Amino acid sequence: MANELSNLKPAPGSTKSRTRVGRGEGSGKGKTAGRGTKGAQSRSGYSRRAGFEGGQMPIQRRLPKKGFTNIFAKDYEVINLERLAELEAGSVVDAGSLKASGLISRIGKDGVKVLGRGELGVALHVRVSKLSRTAAEKILAAGGTVEGPIPGADA
Repeated sequence: MANELSNLKPAPGSTKSRTRVGRGEGSGKGKTAGRGTKGAQSRSGYSRRAGFEGGQMPIQRRLPKKGFTNIFAKDYEVINLERLAELEAGSVVDAGSLKASGLISRIGKDGVKVLGRGELGVALHVRVSKLSRTAAEKILAAGGTVEGPIPGADA
């Protein structure tokens, strides 16, 4: 017999007809239909609440609560000057170029912050969301330019 869509059948013994409950005592699943007697679970329309443990104190209430999330926290992707030293002299450094060059893996929700660890031997045009004062001083000392808020610059 050819294998055609019109002739396909499941393998013998692989399918089983579903159990029809509540069809008389002789069926073995009559009367209460396998639901037991009384209680919410025996009623039609019953659905268990997520996390319900049968009246036992649920695990989310037994465990101690810990920590908190600061909704005002700033999200910067941080990079140090020692990584920027790998770039060519005169290049423009911004969030997009850093991501394209693979120096950062993501751009933070609030942008990129440059920190001052390491030395910088090339002049760069840095245009980022935030810089540390040390980073700004080292970039300017190397002959580069800085665009972005520098802490304590207005003092």
